[in-house]
Amino acid sequence: MSVASTESETVALAFDDNRLASELFGQFDQHLATLENKLDVHAVARGNEVAITGSEEACAQARIALQHLYGRLKKGHEIQKADVEGAVRLARARDRQLSLPSIDRPQSVAQIATRKRTVQARSPTQNGYIRAMEAHELVFGVGPAGTGKTFLAVAYAAQCLERGMVDRIILSRPAVEAGERLGFLPGDMKEKVDPYLRPLYDALYEMLPPDKVDRWLQQGVIEVAPLAFMRGRTLNNAVAILDEAQNTTQMQMKMFLTRLGEGSRMIVTGDPSQVDLPRGVVSGLREALGILKGVEGISQIRFRGEDVVRHELVARIVAAYDAETNSQDDGDDPDAR
Repeated sequence: MSVASTESETVALAFDDNRLASELFGQFDQHLATLENKLDVHAVARGNEVAITGSEEACAQARIALQHLYGRLKKGHEIQKADVEGAVRLARARDRQLSLPSIDRPQSVAQIATRKRTVQARSPTQNGYIRAMEAHELVFGVGPAGTGKTFLAVAYAAQCLERGMVDRIILSRPAVEAGERLGFLPGDMKEKVDPYLRPLYDALYEMLPPDKVDRWLQQGVIEVAPLAFMRGRTLNNAVAILDEAQNTTQMQMKMFLTRLGEGSRMIVTGDPSQVDLPRGVVSGLREALGILKGVEGISQIRFRGEDVVRHELVARIVAAYDAETNSQDDGDDPDAR
């Protein structure tokens, strides 16, 4: 390490496999460009080496991120731009929140693996979310769109099913637009609720071979169930996922949560800021988060705008809406609420 100036330093890193180093840096060094943009550093690659110039903190974070990504490549995983962005988030968080696991060792980052695909946490909150699903029977994942809460829930369920930890997956989502009265829609039950469950299907097809998903759907191993049809059931040896839970009523949420049976896990996802219920109807998700806070065996993971991993523009959109909402709340008359 040599000091370039009083305000910046240069860190030189060398990687022992030239081919993997090339993949690490990316085509035309595009991964290094992402690193430069996110950490405000300057990176110059030569062969299997890279020199990073910037502040001491930024250089340290870049080193951690690159070593983490190189470890993934050595395990046979591919690296994409989103993986680089995720490694940067985790590297930053290591210094900011001492309770988070270090990513100096790649194995310390939580991951979900099926035979088709392995996904790793791309933010500190995602890391905690995956750990929570592994450790608790009931997990709430709440926050804005694009944070991966639904995708990771389905991915975890797919992993559990493929490993024989459960016998089935149950997917449910309130059909607010149809008032839970789906009879007027054409087709069988699966076809009636498909439009509402499409994001869950997309995640399943990402994690499992399409023919296996289709076969398990036909056999009932993967079940789609309108929330209104869950009453009276006991869900044993299953992973049950309730998506868009902010649109449940108080009674619907209590009914769903009390379906939990032996050997099962539940994952409830939603965005409390995007409630589509009629005016005056209390969101079952909001109520449950308050009532069940601190209850043993239940974990609540809250995502924020900085956890958005879908597209960097989505994070800015979420931040802009949050700022507008906070501005309106500050200007409200408390007596008028």
